[in-house]
Amino acid sequence: MERRALLAVILSILVIFSWSSLMNKQQPLEPQGVTQKIPLAEELSPSPPRVKKESLATALPEPDVSTLLHHTQEELDLIFVEPLATIKEAIFKEYQNDTLGLANAFLITDPALIFNKESFNTQTATFIHEDSQKVIQKRFFFSNYSYTIELELVVSNISKEPIVFDPTFIIGTIDFARDDPDARFKDMTIALGGTLLHPNGRKSYRAEDIKFVGLRNRYFCLVAEPAQHIYSAFIRKNSSNSSELGLQAPKQTINPGASFSENFHIYLGPQDLEKIKQVKPEWGGVMYFGKLNYVSHILLKLLRFIFNIVGNWGVAILIVSLLIYFLLYPLSLQQMRSMKAMQALQPLTEELRAKYKDNPQKLNVEIMNLYREHKVNPFGGCLPLILQFPVFIALYLALIRSVALKGANFLWIKDLSAPDRLFILPQALPIIGNEINILPLLMMAGMFFQQKISAVRTSGSTAEQQKIMMIVFPLMFGYIFYHMPSGLVLYWFTNSTLMLLQQLRLKKAG
Repeated sequence: MERRALLAVILSILVIFSWSSLMNKQQPLEPQGVTQKIPLAEELSPSPPRVKKESLATALPEPDVSTLLHHTQEELDLIFVEPLATIKEAIFKEYQNDTLGLANAFLITDPALIFNKESFNTQTATFIHEDSQKVIQKRFFFSNYSYTIELELVVSNISKEPIVFDPTFIIGTIDFARDDPDARFKDMTIALGGTLLHPNGRKSYRAEDIKFVGLRNRYFCLVAEPAQHIYSAFIRKNSSNSSELGLQAPKQTINPGASFSENFHIYLGPQDLEKIKQVKPEWGGVMYFGKLNYVSHILLKLLRFIFNIVGNWGVAILIVSLLIYFLLYPLSLQQMRSMKAMQALQPLTEELRAKYKDNPQKLNVEIMNLYREHKVNPFGGCLPLILQFPVFIALYLALIRSVALKGANFLWIKDLSAPDRLFILPQALPIIGNEINILPLLMMAGMFFQQKISAVRTSGSTAEQQKIMMIVFPLMFGYIFYHMPSGLVLYWFTNSTLMLLQQLRLKKAG
């Protein structure tokens, strides 16, 4: 396989790499020991969902500012909608005031219910609805030491006749708007016993007898687990860009003087596995990275372990890059040796092309005979690269969603979760915008130099193609990585630099 073919393979892998970053990972995750097939939605619930076709949450108008209540904690601010007794938005002060929009979290789907604030302080928020038949109390209990919330719901029958209460709750709403650059990171989780499902949040879905549910954006998540009753979970598509996650229990008949109660255990915080597992270990399943989930989690744990030693996330990424490089060093060395052997044969393959230019079949036979004679494997440069690819993509998925990198600095980089932005221009330029990001430019320069030192002397069309690829290849990588988080670019730049040094060493030795 010639050098241009190898480059084509690399570009193909890059396309897959970019495509995977644009697609939500919606495949089921089976924990260790669970081998049964996950049933389809129709198998989970043969009967149609009991929830109403039209979404109450979607039909509700945007709440008036005067109805919003602000609850402040040490690490978390919550915005409540008083008439609905719901959480509209969570603001995470520890993470640059980034937010998780929920629309109307923990909404009871009864349009007749209007709540009033009974008490609102640092420990609790209590809302009351009262009519001629019933009193409904929703009380949120907060913790200043973790991102946990306890919700207590009590429905009391104050009439002289039995009443029917439909325990259907909207846990939260996700907006998949196309103009949201983080829309691809939003998804939902449904736990059935020991099995975790990650259904497509853009489609309606239903599952029976659930344990807990969760939804998330790029960095933050909400997990809710009912304590008393058996619930089904549903995902209801509100529009082309919006879906809501809900819980539903069988209808309850409440006799006069009796009451119905439910408690929800809630985590509303960053996607930090240590923080989540301190509350409940199984809730960590909401942090899902697709088919490479286990590899991504191992790399995240390794990053955290190194950070706890060195105290800087940038340094931790550099050390992880070094560890991965040395772990995969035998494969990389094999790849470069194979490429070097192919380059040494380049003059001979050029002669064969000139000799058999009018007979492609004969040309292919002679080239393969040439490879066989010199004991060169034409696929030797590709296979190691393909074997390394899962590690690269797993680390990409881990870094692109790592909330720990938010606000983390390294050298001139102020936020490893964003482009390095050494300079901000007064006006935007084509393609690059108004940011001058140094790491992608350094990566492009390194790749250009690497292409240059590995080039062989050729003539004719092959030489022209080689010159074109020497320019196009670094530009393409630079374009793809230019606006990516600097933590990810730092890893790729470190790996590319190490590969360049290794190539220089091989060239000098040869």
